Amino acid sequence: MKFWITLIAYEAAWFISVIGAGRGHTWPALLAVALFAAWRLGVSTARDVELRLMGLAFVLGLVFDGVLVRSGLLVYAAAWPAGIAPAWILALWLAFALTIVPLFGYLQGRPWLAAVFGAIGGPMAYLGAARGWHAVSFTPPAWHALLWLALGWGITLPLLTVLTRRWSQQPNPAVLRSAS
Repeated sequence: MKFWITLIAYEAAWFISVIGAGRGHTWPALLAVALFAAWRLGVSTARDVELRLMGLAFVLGLVFDGVLVRSGLLVYAAAWPAGIAPAWILALWLAFALTIVPLFGYLQGRPWLAAVFGAIGGPMAYLGAARGWHAVSFTPPAWHALLWLALGWGITLPLLTVLTRRWSQQPNPAVLRSAS
């Protein structure tokens, strides 16, 4: 049941973020992702792993979408702050990080499958945001941005799943300290 609730809550945060951005607003994404994150972290049994994933995803989003902005491959609606990855897309990176443990556990031992899913799903999400709600637009020729998205997400999703597996297998230092 937690799988479906997480999936629906994440998708709701995604739609709220993208629709808000398409209308020129950043705050819907920040609010929706804050609510999603508060709930996810509140019910998480791997909170330390998910917090690490959020930190890594934030940095990846800052670099990955920052390159897209700086290169001019993509133009984001609600592009605040200017010149870097917008706050609403960074918020979505944080929300996505919180789906790795509950939704993508089956990919943790299958990096090639994660790469395929990332290379297909990443560009599809951006295309959906572009075509459905005009939250982002591709600079012609669009295939340049789509190639970058496929490569980036083809690396990002396996990286996140492999690190989730590694971090989940490490003993929790807080538990070790309290046991000694």
